[in-house]
Formats: sequence, structure tokens, C-alpha cells
Amino acid sequence: MEILQFTLTPFVTNCFVIKDSGESIVIDPGEATRELKDALEGTRVKMIFNTHCHIDHSGGNAGMVAHTSAPLVIHKDDLPLLQGLAQQGQMFGVLVPPSPDPDQYVEEGDTITVGTVNMKVLHCPGHAPGHVVLVGDGFVIGGDVLFNGSIGRTDLPGGNHAQLIDSIKTKLLTLPDDTIVYSGHGPETTIGKERMTNPFLVGP
Repeated sequence: MEILQFTLTPFVTNCFVIKDSGESIVIDPGEATRELKDALEGTRVKMIFNTHCHIDHSGGNAGMVAHTSAPLVIHKDDLPLLQGLAQQGQMFGVLVPPSPDPDQYVEEGDTITVGTVNMKVLHCPGHAPGHVVLVGDGFVIGGDVLFNGSIGRTDLPGGNHAQLIDSIKTKLLTLPDDTIVYSGHGPETTIGKERMTNPFLVGP
């Protein structure tokens, strides 16, 4: 298995490509860059997957779907965000092409498979209503739920701080301490490090 990371958009967003056994998936394409497209050469792209549908994570959906013909997969609770990408862009002064409609919805407990790699879907709302994370063997693709030393912002439409903290504590902090967290922004971290040192999660 390979996990490739690409830093995209003016928001410095992490996009991930997971490859195994000739298959791949693209997670959170904020942009459809040539480098990202080239990384998929020689693989069968099974899906374009959005952990959530803010523009910095889904602004490249149109380009990647057009390039790969792969299905677009989201959680249904983020459909309003996906359909409102243009309005999101106006908020931040960024032009993004409209996203295609999703081809498939995922729910809590679903499994995403790439080659021999299986990842469980967890619904972790708070940063966005339909935010999901993917939990593999020893790693998490976490989007904007948990960061190295921080958590996702909750001041955007659909955000809820108490809900986000609950998602982190009941879904992510139950994982083993050595689980690597690949976040939507910034460097990777581990569940154990954030459990012990994240200022939003420790203390009273």
C-alpha cells in the first residue's frame, strides 16, 4: 500500500491518493492538478472520495471525475455543501467549478476497499454535517476533524463545536495510540499524541 500526499489550493489542503494492487482512490481533491493526475497513471481509480464538501476539499471534483470517470462518493449530509460550492467560493473569493452530483453515498460502518486495503467509514460531524473519516489498519484519513495540536474549525455553516469534540472523543480517541492520523491540513500525528497533548482535548 502507498499513501501519497499532495498539498493543494490556497488553503494548503492535504489531498491523499491511496494505491494498492493496481487500484487507487483520490481523497479530497481541492484542485485537479497535473501532479495529482499523473500519480494515478497505471491504476484503476475506484472513486473520488470527499471526507466533507468544503471547497478546499472538493473544488477539484469536476476535474478529477472528468479525468478518471470514477464515481464521486460523499456522505449525504454534506450534499447541500457540495451543491453550494460556488457560494462557498464567493465567501472566500475563490472561483471553483461546480461539482458533479455524487454517484454514491457512504454511511457509518461502510467499508471502502482499495486493492487489499479495507477502510471503515466513521461519521464524525462537527466541522461539517456529513464529515466522515476513513480508518484503516494503523492509520486514519481524518479530513478536518483532528489536527496535529488542534481541531477543525466550527464557525462555518453547519459547524458545531460540541458535536466535533464528541466525534473526536467517541470515534477517534477509541483507536490505538499508535494510529497515524493523516489530517486535512498540516503534518500527520498520532491518536496517542493528541490524546495526551492536544489543548482542545486535555484538561477540564
